[in-house]
Parts: sequence; structure tokens; C-alpha cells
Amino acid sequence: MNWNDQTYIAGMTWGWTGTRGTWSTKEADQSMALMKERLGINWTAITFAALQATPQSTTIPFTEAPTVTDEEVRHAIAEAKRNGLNVCLKPVVNCADGTWRAHINFFDYDVPCEPKWSDWFASYTAFILHYARVAEESGCEMLCIGCEMVQTDRRETEWRQLIREVRSIYSGIVTYNCDKYQEDRVLWWDAVDVISSSGYYPVGDWQAQLDRIEKVVERFNKPFFFMEAGCPSRRGSEHLPNDWGLQGETDGAAQLEFYEAMFGSSSRRPWVKGFMLWDWPSILYPEEQAASNNDYCMFGKPAESFIRNYYEGELAQLNYSNS
Repeated sequence: MNWNDQTYIAGMTWGWTGTRGTWSTKEADQSMALMKERLGINWTAITFAALQATPQSTTIPFTEAPTVTDEEVRHAIAEAKRNGLNVCLKPVVNCADGTWRAHINFFDYDVPCEPKWSDWFASYTAFILHYARVAEESGCEMLCIGCEMVQTDRRETEWRQLIREVRSIYSGIVTYNCDKYQEDRVLWWDAVDVISSSGYYPVGDWQAQLDRIEKVVERFNKPFFFMEAGCPSRRGSEHLPNDWGLQGETDGAAQLEFYEAMFGSSSRRPWVKGFMLWDWPSILYPEEQAASNNDYCMFGKPAESFIRNYYEGELAQLNYSNS
């Protein structure tokens, strides 16, 4: 599949964090089917994490638990295809000590006896190329080569080399998911097919941030969509949607307000080619517990039907323009 002017991603992220043993199950298959049924999506991001020990570790043991196995990844891709979905495969690296991956960082210049960018990128390249092969063999329409790696973004030479190696293996669409507020700081967008970012912006700030991002899209003349975007159903989260640890009472209205602001602002920007919302787990909570669930998933919450209606409208408009 190639990206074209008629591509629109009415998408949802599935399976985070990709814990071994949770993907090749009846519960996971049901979760995938419900995601398609309840949201009316046409894309999903099959998303999982491998763990390096600390932000300064240079080895990514992606074949080890708790990361899902290749068999589980292939099973999830096949289930998504069975449900009629296009797939973006999204392997992510996290830190086992709990540090956010945006803080993975090393000295700009090598120092003897210190961890080095060259060693880390060698391990990260092996990690990404492994899943590039899986994506190619499984017919994934898109591959996301990194997620919110803020401190790595400045390593332009290494990223360009990685993308060249990915393209020698994988023939689909290649994107990189930069973090919020970083869209105008990545200098190598020309090397990917599609620009994508994490859209965790406060309800009152969407217009200003879209103004800023629009300049990046114009500069690089690339398609754009939000690879992540979402908000917990928690009071106050609509003002700080990226803070998954924010303390507050469960509040489905706060989550709905976020989506109203995001979709309302983005619908006036034709260059925003969709969303891969965050996130839908492989094992869902019972629907009767939705009112007490304060996480990002919108299953059974007020935002669910709003998202479906928005996606249906966007896809209907696209189909009309193609007719």
C-alpha cells in the first residue's frame, strides 16, 4: 500500500504494552473485534514494547519476556486483517526501570568506558529491522520506526541510516512518531513517507499547536496524521492529557471534552489525515465497569459513540469525494 491523497486513518492503537501471553487468546481476539465494531475504524496500530534496563543501557533484549513473541505479533496482525483493518506495526522501546523512553540519551561524542550512541543504535537497528521483516512478511501497510524518542531525535545521521536499512527490507509506508511539541524539531522528516506525532494537547491549545505543526507539513511537503492522541477519563485530564498519572476523579465527560476539542479543531485542517487513538487494550475491562475506569480506553464511555460518529463522517465524506 502506498499513501495517496485519499488516505485517511480512522485508527485505534491496540495491545499496549504487549505483555507476553496476552495476545493469542480468545479475550484478545474479542477485544480486536469489539474495537472494530464499536469505533468503526479502518486502521489499527499493533503496538508493543521491548525493555532495555535503563536510559543508558545499550542492549535491547526484544526476544525476551515480557515482550510478546513473534507468534503473538503475527497472530494479532492476522486478526486485524480478518477484521478488515489496515495495520501499522509499532515496536517501541521502554526502560525497565520506569524511566520514560524520551530520556534515553548518551554523550554526543564517544568517551571511553561510557555507553555510546553507536552501541545503542546498533541494538535499536537490529530491533527495528527484525520487526520490519515481520511487517513485510505479514503484509502490514505501515511501519512506525520509533515513538517519542525525544533525546534521540537530534541524531539525524543515525536515523537516516536506519531508515535506509528499513527500506531495504520493508516496502510499505514508513513513519516516525515524534513526541508532542517536537514536530518542528525533527530535521529528517524528508526521509520518511509520513510525518506523525503524539497529539496530547490541552483542550484550549489545539488551534495554536495546529498552526505550528502546519508550518512543518508545508516545509517538508509530507502527509501528516496523529500516531497517538487520547485522554484519560479523569477529571482534569482534558487540560493535561499526556499525564497518565494525574490524580482526579473518574470523569467520562472530561475525556469527551478532549475529543470534541481535538476533532473540532482538526476537522478544519485538511492536511490532518487522521488519528491512531490511544489506546485499546488486548484484555478489556467489563463494559459494566466503564463508568469506574479512568484510563485512556473509551470502551463503554461517552467518548466512544462520539469517536465512531466522527470517524464515520470523515470516511463517508472521503467515499463521497471519490465517487
